[in-house]
Amino acid sequence: MSENFSPQAAVEQARNTFQKAAKEYEALKLDTTVPESVRALAEKTVNQTREAYERGKESLEEAIDALERSFDAAGQGATAFNRKLIDIAQRNLNSCFDLAKSLAGAKNLAEIVELQSSFLRHQFDVFANQAGEIRALTTKIAADTAEPIKHQVTRSFETMRKV
Repeated sequence: MSENFSPQAAVEQARNTFQKAAKEYEALKLDTTVPESVRALAEKTVNQTREAYERGKESLEEAIDALERSFDAAGQGATAFNRKLIDIAQRNLNSCFDLAKSLAGAKNLAEIVELQSSFLRHQFDVFANQAGEIRALTTKIAADTAEPIKHQVTRSFETMRKV
């Protein structure tokens, strides 16, 4: 080993190297103070983002609620439609049984032909009325199903217009 080498000299040399590096680091250090205008802009952006998030969240919740109401209306409409079809089928079946009873009591072929002809003329009117009932019901079901969504879309557009 060298004669000039001593632990104290090594410590002194390390201290000098550290101090020199620390001074150089201090010289490179940037001013980390954030200007007030940047801080204000960041705060404003955060607030606007929070408000937009809240509006979006509210809109989503309202849309989900509208869809749930629409699905409920569609379910109720399907039930009403099925009941209407069952009612129509039952009325038509009763008419057919009435015809069968009348035919069973007919006295001759002419009476049978007249009963059938009368029944068929009457059934054409009945079928036309039943088609009208179904059309009116399906129109109501469609309107009831679409109403919650239509209301929500209108409300959303009004909200966006205000913003």
